[in-house]
Amino acid sequence: MTEPRVRPAAVLWDLDGTLVDTEPYWIEAEYDLIERHGGRWSREHALNLVGNDLLESGRYIREHSGIDLSPETIVAELLDRVVVSVGRQVPWMPGARELLGEIRGAGIRCGLVTMSYRRLVEPILRALPTDTFAVVVTGDEVSRGKPDPEAYQRAAALLELPPEHTLALEDSLTGATAASAAGCRVVVVPNHVEVPLAPGQVHLPGLAGVDLARLFDVVG
Repeated sequence: MTEPRVRPAAVLWDLDGTLVDTEPYWIEAEYDLIERHGGRWSREHALNLVGNDLLESGRYIREHSGIDLSPETIVAELLDRVVVSVGRQVPWMPGARELLGEIRGAGIRCGLVTMSYRRLVEPILRALPTDTFAVVVTGDEVSRGKPDPEAYQRAAALLELPPEHTLALEDSLTGATAASAAGCRVVVVPNHVEVPLAPGQVHLPGLAGVDLARLFDVVG
């Protein structure tokens, strides 16, 4: 007889595309930057960056757009633009804040695990109740970005939990791969890009209407 699985002790949230739909902000910023510097870009290239470590994205943009800027400069300029956009309006994903509030109301800790940098994350955190996230791990605070498991491993360690006692919510292949490699249970909520099914992962079509009972039910 199979033993029932332990209910997750914490939920680890991805940011871009999972909690907030900032991908359109990033794509708009990419087109603007690249066109200003005489390069060319496409939506296909833009979607290839979803979920990536930002410096990796900067290297990709330099290689594929034809602009002569360092990856670090590319990332800094993109962040400048996206931070301004988020400051005007935080684009919450449907159902995300409601689910986040229910999880916290049940006394279950949440973590934020994102490849965005701290200066983009801060205005989003300010739009949420204080201490919504017990831990926050950003892309400029790890040495290896997603799909490496480091960010998820760090979040679990800060929560003093084994990764297998956490549940990760992700929208990209890169992020889901990182969470699975860390040992987290993974729920994938695809947004702008398709994510193939993988062992140990389950998919939901969206978070609108998803409550805590259903979320934990899908992971067993």
